[in-house]
Amino acid sequence: MPLDTELASKSTAGPPCSVPPQGSKFFQWLTYLLLMPLFATATTAFGSVSMLASIFDGSGRIQHAIAHAWGGALLRLAMSPVRVEGAENLSKMPTAVYAVNHLSYMDTPVLFAKLPFQFRILARHDLFKIPFIGWYLQRSGQIPVDSTSLRSTLASLNRGVKVLQSGMPLVIFPEGGRSSDGRLQNFLSGPAYMAIRAQVPIVPMALIGTYELMPMHTYHLQPRPLLLVVGEPISASGYTSKMADALTERIRDRIAEMYIAHANSNAGHNPASPPPHKASTL
Repeated sequence: MPLDTELASKSTAGPPCSVPPQGSKFFQWLTYLLLMPLFATATTAFGSVSMLASIFDGSGRIQHAIAHAWGGALLRLAMSPVRVEGAENLSKMPTAVYAVNHLSYMDTPVLFAKLPFQFRILARHDLFKIPFIGWYLQRSGQIPVDSTSLRSTLASLNRGVKVLQSGMPLVIFPEGGRSSDGRLQNFLSGPAYMAIRAQVPIVPMALIGTYELMPMHTYHLQPRPLLLVVGEPISASGYTSKMADALTERIRDRIAEMYIAHANSNAGHNPASPPPHKASTL
């Protein structure tokens, strides 16, 4: 599929959705009665402090530190410790596109809590309208993605290119949204496009356990250990924008390999949850 067509749409190819893990009724009620109110309170509190910090913090450094603390607080409330494997790969490149699979709302707290550097994210433009979350996204320099048209999508990606060229890393979910069944979905080529245009590498990362912690379309937690696997950087050198599809497939294959290699060994993984599937040719 040509780059412009793929940027404007996401493939829906894949097997039928599996039933999300149900887990303990105790944790369901604990989430509804205690954890979710605490999540909302923490998000409001950290968001308010971040808004105040943005008045005098033009670099985003203090706001990012607040987001780091927010992510750690949510993980502690969720009773879900995170282990990072391949952490040495996080320091190999000063600027890169960090591409990671997207399984749950809890993915973002994990990334803010565990990545040891300041970065920017690409988020749906409608998220910028949500109180506190949207205020943080806007004041901290995150990048809104408007996919309502090809022109607006390319404009969003080119903003990402400028951020990379300024020396700031990007963290991106190439699937464009959460997986509804725990399987790896087809990737959009936007991250590869930005890496090629900015001539920075892509670092593949695999998140394991967050789907079982809080699957899509559920609003309760099932605490468990989580795992973030960081792979070797993949160079974008030698690729052109027209070759973004090839680089995208390479990234997806690497993330799928890491997920499959580590999922069964992670204590937080539910073996009943389906593994990533091979993407169809786009």
